[in-house]
Order: sequence, then structure tokens, then C-alpha cells
Amino acid sequence: MDRPDLREWLSTNGLGGYASATVSGANTRRYHGLLVAALEPPGRRTVLLSRLDETAIVGGEVYDLATNLWASGITAPEGFRHLTAFEPEPVPTWTFGVGPGRLVKRVASLPGHNAVAVSYQLEVGPPVRLELKVLANSRDFHGDTHGRPDWRFVQERLPAEGGAGRLRVAAWDGAPSWTLSWHSDAPADYRPSGQWYWSYAYPEEAARGLNSVEDNYCLGILDVRLAAGGRVDLLASAEPLDCWPTTDELAEQAVRRRREQVLAAALPPSRASERLVAAADQFLVRRASTDGTTVIAGYPWFGDWGRDTMIALPGLTLTTQRFAEAREILRTFARYCDRGLLPNRFPDHGEAPEYNTVDATLWWFHALDRYWRLSGDDTLVHEQFPLLTGVIDWHLRGARHCIRADPADGLLQAGEPGVQLTWMDARIGDWVVTPRYGKPVEVNALWLNALSVMARFAEHLSVDASRYRRLAEHARQGMQQFWSAEHGYLFDVISPNGAGDPTLRPNLLFAFSLPTSAFTREQGEQVLAVVRERLLTPYGPRSLAPGSPGYDGHYAGDAFHRDSVYHQGAVWPWLLGAYADALVNVRGRTPAVLGELRERVAPLLRHLEAEACLGSVSEIFDGDPPHAPNGCVAQAWSVAELLRVHAMTVSPA
Repeated sequence: MDRPDLREWLSTNGLGGYASATVSGANTRRYHGLLVAALEPPGRRTVLLSRLDETAIVGGEVYDLATNLWASGITAPEGFRHLTAFEPEPVPTWTFGVGPGRLVKRVASLPGHNAVAVSYQLEVGPPVRLELKVLANSRDFHGDTHGRPDWRFVQERLPAEGGAGRLRVAAWDGAPSWTLSWHSDAPADYRPSGQWYWSYAYPEEAARGLNSVEDNYCLGILDVRLAAGGRVDLLASAEPLDCWPTTDELAEQAVRRRREQVLAAALPPSRASERLVAAADQFLVRRASTDGTTVIAGYPWFGDWGRDTMIALPGLTLTTQRFAEAREILRTFARYCDRGLLPNRFPDHGEAPEYNTVDATLWWFHALDRYWRLSGDDTLVHEQFPLLTGVIDWHLRGARHCIRADPADGLLQAGEPGVQLTWMDARIGDWVVTPRYGKPVEVNALWLNALSVMARFAEHLSVDASRYRRLAEHARQGMQQFWSAEHGYLFDVISPNGAGDPTLRPNLLFAFSLPTSAFTREQGEQVLAVVRERLLTPYGPRSLAPGSPGYDGHYAGDAFHRDSVYHQGAVWPWLLGAYADALVNVRGRTPAVLGELRERVAPLLRHLEAEACLGSVSEIFDGDPPHAPNGCVAQAWSVAELLRVHAMTVSPA
């Protein structure tokens, strides 16, 4: 291997915390680390253990196995040259050649705990002396650390038995404390260091125009001798685990047991199905404030977002028949419904939720409807129906941000200066890049669908459904104004003055993908033809057609440029789900349709296996070929919709 492999791996703990870095071992983001703990799940994610740098000494030969990138431009050491194999699933595993020997490293985040286990085993070869430098940090995962020569971390040795050792660590008095424990077949020696390592380089942050240099603190060096078959296990934990028995071997077993449980999904077994179901599990986490399940929108930097959660819920939970988690998610967000809206975002540090969304609440109706159809759970529908009734009432009389049904045509209008409300939500200062004020097409497709869902729920619960049927019919008629005979597709937005915006975006797909549609199959065929010709790529639809004013096919540069092109041409793989549903709704679930969908998912399945974050799906891709992956390396709705479309192609109707 001539260059370090900078593809990423991810091991999550079900709380919002994780371990992540690159295949080569280099940290290339501020978000990388071995113990990134969610101290208030799923928020307050804090980098505590940055990395372990390994040196193996065999006879008189020294093998530096770590790889670090430095601000000077140097890569040192170049441990990637000794890496002979890497396997990301189910437990990230590295195999190093150390002379005639073979040393295997494994990393496992413990399910349900803010803890990570790391093991090293000499599978074959002559005895090895293994030195492990413990590099620590203590910061919010969005930040970076710049040390001082007089800053020393607090280290306290704790009692341990046999070949074990225990250390309590805090960066300063009052900082989050954590423990590092170790156990080996042979005696291990720990030597405190107390030394700063200066100027690690994070090229992924540099590419985003952000600070890309950080310092880490070397707590000390663990020295252990391994004979063939011998191993050393380390456990870093932000929780008070009272005894050693949670060894790396047991952690691996816990990860494998969880994998077996989630793979019990009702999908015909295949490598693709198993990888997708496993990827989906990474986004389902606990929210401490409700003691219920929620969804991390994307790793490494997103928290739980209302819109993303409701869109991703069917793929993450219903496709895999995880109905209990789906029910908890729906209840978690319902608890925060306020003045007719679900929150758009839960901040990381416990602040009040943000309600700047017009569509997250409408996706709730769709998610609950799908849940009910597949689970048959009348109890949850009965429980949430009064809340949904309140939502409709708020939308009729007026909710936040000028969200209100227009009595003239029954459509939902929204928007005010400086506020981004649709899923195309990029904002730079007070500049909303794609404001879409007025009546967005996908919002009104969701509104029509929500009213139809309410009519079905009311009938099922023996409640008068006539009001919802009238509202739905009014909205259905109002939606006809979206059709542009001149262009042969739907306007993206009807502006407050009644003019239609013919900008070609993928939002028009939702007028055909949802269970209730206002348009004919013939219109659907025209829309699908335009989407295939001008929007569709191997990784999903573009957010804007090439040649349109403002189109940019490359997502790169600093934060300003990236945000300004976020929805101006970037490919969003989650939209493949809307395309698939529209195709099935318009043409039926025919062999030809299923064959096309298999072809559509194939490039994303290859991406999941070989690019970006191994075992997951990126948030976006460049609009122009070769469509490089970009944004978050592991995105919930990307995985969820790919899984859902894949399931269409392999499961009975």
C-alpha cells in the first residue's frame, strides 16, 4: 500500500456516541475518535479518547503501526504500509504484518454504553513487545483543542487485579471523567507521559474551509509483551463500569448478538440486505429526555431532526419489522408537538427544540399511516389521533412562520424572511438560499396526503370523517394549478402572487409517490420522463436540473460555497425512494419496474461496500460526473430509502 487509505469506518453505541476514523488509522476529521461519548444521549457528544498509536517490536525490528497526518504536510509514522487487511463489519478489524507475525486489532463500541473496547491479538509469529500511546482529548465534537505546555490532564490509578490496570482521567477538575482499563495475558506496564502532541492535520476540515489543526494529549504508554495467541484488551468508558468483565471479547460478542437480532428482519437473506439492515441499525438511538428511541440524522455531525426522522422511519424500522422502535420514535416526537408542529431539530446541548419546518409534521402523518398499515397497531393511532386533529386545526387557522391553509384553494402556504422551512433548508446568515416562499409542491402533496390519512383514521375510529374528506378534495382541486402544460411537469412553488415557478427540482416526485395523488397516470408518465432525462443520476435525483440558473455540479470549498450549492445540483440519494414510489404508483409493480429499480439501487450498493464510510451511504453526491460522494458520510434517510427500495425488489408485494 503506497498511500494511506482514507476511507472511513464507523462503530456506534446506540446512544448517539461512536468510534470512527479511517482505514489507515489516521484521524482526518475533528469528529474522529475512539471514544466519542454522548453524555446526554443522543447529545453532548464529546471526544475523550482520540486514538491509540501502536508500535510493535519484534526482535530488533520496530514496526510503527499508526498513521498520522501533520500540519507540516508530513505523514508520520506510515503504519498503513504494514496493514495487510481491513474488514469493517461487524467489528472493525485490522490485520498488520509485523515481520513474520500477524497482529490483529479490533474496535467495538459497546451497545447501550458510552464505552469502546479495543483489542490486539498476536495470531501467529514470534513474541512481540507492543507499545500503545494513549492520546486523549476533552471537547465538544464540533470543536478542536489547542493545548498549552502547562495544561496537564488528571490521571488517577485505580485498584485492579492480576494482569489488569485501571486509570481514571479528567482533562481538568470538573471536566467529564472517564476510565481506561486494560487486561492482558502477560503483565502490562503503564508509564504516564503527560506530553502534548502538537498540530495534527485534519484534511476533511480543511476541505470544508474550517480550522483543520488540533493538539492531542498523550496520557502515557502501555507496554505489553504478547506471545503467539496472546492478546491485550482495553476498555475506555465514560460510564462507571465497576468491574473488568466487559472485555473486548465480550464487547465483540455483544456487537455480534445485536447484529443477529437486527438481521432477523423479514428480508430474503443476502449480503446487500444484511449490510443495509446493519447500517440502518446505527441510526436508531436512545433519547435520554424521553427514554425512547429517536433517529440520528447522520454521522458524524447531525443530531436527531424531525424531518429526517419521519422520512427515515419507514425504511429504518418498518422495512425491518422493528415496530416497537417505530412506536417509540413516533411517541418521542409527539411529546414535543407544539402549536401544530413537530420540532425540526433537537439541539445537542439541551436547549429548546427548533420548529422551523413546514414539512416534518406532515411526514409524521405519512410515517404513522405506514406504521399502522404494516403493524395493525390501532392503539397508537387512537392515542395520536387527537394530536393530529390539533395539527390540522393549527394549519387551518395559522401556525408559526406564516404556515396556513389558504381558504381560497385549500393549499398550504408558508414562509417568512430569514427562515428556511422546507427540506431545502440551507441558510447563510440571514440569506435563505432556496426560500421557496408560498406553496411548495411537495409540502402540498404531503398536506393532501395528511388530510386523506386523517379521513381514513377517522373512519377507522368511528369518527366523522366528512370534514377531512372535504378538506382533501379542496386541496386536490387546488393542486391542479401546479400542472404546467407548457413544461409538461409541475411547478416547484406557487408564489404568493399566484405565479408558478418552473424551476425543475425533484420535489415534484412527491405529488406521485405518496399514497394520495391529485394527478393522472398520464401526467405521472410525463414527469417521470423529465426526471429521468434531466435529474436522475446513478445515485439518485439531482436537487436542480443542469442548465438551470444557479446550478452547480460540485459540492466543494468553504462553508459558504457548500451551503450555497447544497440544493443547487447536489444529488440526494434519499430521493431515490420518491422516484421508486412514483414509478410503482404510475406503472404498477411489474417485472419491468422492479428490474429498473434493481438497476437504480446497484450503484448505491456498490458505494456502500467500497466508498466514503464503508458500510453506510453518504448524504449527497456531486451533480456532475463522476458524482463524488460528499456531505455526511453516513446519512439516515440515504440508508433508509435505499433499504426500502431494495426491499421492494427482493420481497413479495
